[in-house]
Amino acid sequence: MAKRKSVSAIVIAVLALVAFAPIALFSYHAWADRHQRGGGLPLTARIPDTVPPGTKLIIGDPVTQRVLQYTGWDKQLPFQVEWANISGGPGVTEAFHARAIDVGSAANIPPINAIFVGIPVKIITVRLRGDPVHHPIYVLGIAPRARVRSLADLRGKRIAFSRGQAQGLVVLRALQAAGLTPKDVTLVDLPTSGDIYTGALAAGAVDVAPLGAGINADRYLADYGAEGARLLAHGPFRDDPGILYARTETLQDPAKAAALREYVKFWGRAIEWVQTHRAEWIQDYYVKNQGVSAQDAQSIIDAAGHPEVPRNWDEMIRYQQDTIDLLARETSQKPFAAATLFDRRFETFAADAIAQYRSRETAPARR
Repeated sequence: MAKRKSVSAIVIAVLALVAFAPIALFSYHAWADRHQRGGGLPLTARIPDTVPPGTKLIIGDPVTQRVLQYTGWDKQLPFQVEWANISGGPGVTEAFHARAIDVGSAANIPPINAIFVGIPVKIITVRLRGDPVHHPIYVLGIAPRARVRSLADLRGKRIAFSRGQAQGLVVLRALQAAGLTPKDVTLVDLPTSGDIYTGALAAGAVDVAPLGAGINADRYLADYGAEGARLLAHGPFRDDPGILYARTETLQDPAKAAALREYVKFWGRAIEWVQTHRAEWIQDYYVKNQGVSAQDAQSIIDAAGHPEVPRNWDEMIRYQQDTIDLLARETSQKPFAAATLFDRRFETFAADAIAQYRSRETAPARR
């Protein structure tokens, strides 16, 4: 009972904050126009072949950072690097607004949201999951007393919703899969930080919320399954794209563009290293850095399946266009061409780096 009261207090406080705090909307458009006119390297020009001495990037990509530092590859970067402990859409986009970082990691939704609010950015890498339907990033958590057994039962329910993040898109696509629209449900704006979503479900503040598949969803069931909590697959659509995106202004700087090209190569190499050194990664990242047990870490790795880094972005651009159109329609934004969001000069760098790394690792040793 004490746990329920504590959870309820937290959720009530968050809901009150969301309900009564003023909505702060930044006026980004003047900033965007000013820097788009800033000149420098045209976005259609070839990226310079060398990184000039003294070039520096500020990077918000903690996972890759950990791999590079563990392997010592960070000392091979041909530029100065300052690591920022920032990842995920809201943090990266706010850092872009403050011009505090050059490049950051997130899902595919944040760069769309950045364009919606007037921050010029470009996607420079794409990472997917093999067999994404069977290795989803999210599932739908169902509150203990909510009568939801299928997607059709979402009608009339209160659903946790986070605009501008992957969880928000999962909700919209789940409704779409059920033949519903946001008008058929009540979307409850809630931040995704910490245990807010699981707490909201447990307290009955919402009926449905997207939860991280695997360990997070398993813990929710372990804590509240006896009371009637359930999990529901969100529908047959992919929720897995991960990207690096950069300020357009950064890409117009010849030195930084050259540095980003090299970083993307190390990013690809890091992805492959994790796949071929899973035991080391579990111990260094999940156990030592994240405080996760080795057993839970193995569950996370298994749930993620195997990554895919496409060498051609045509399919991803089509997927992103569908996402843009859906978000624009359901959130009253102006749609735009997805192709303009990708800097295709970077298209092959990560995949080629992975291929090169594999060839070196499998090459016979010299006698």
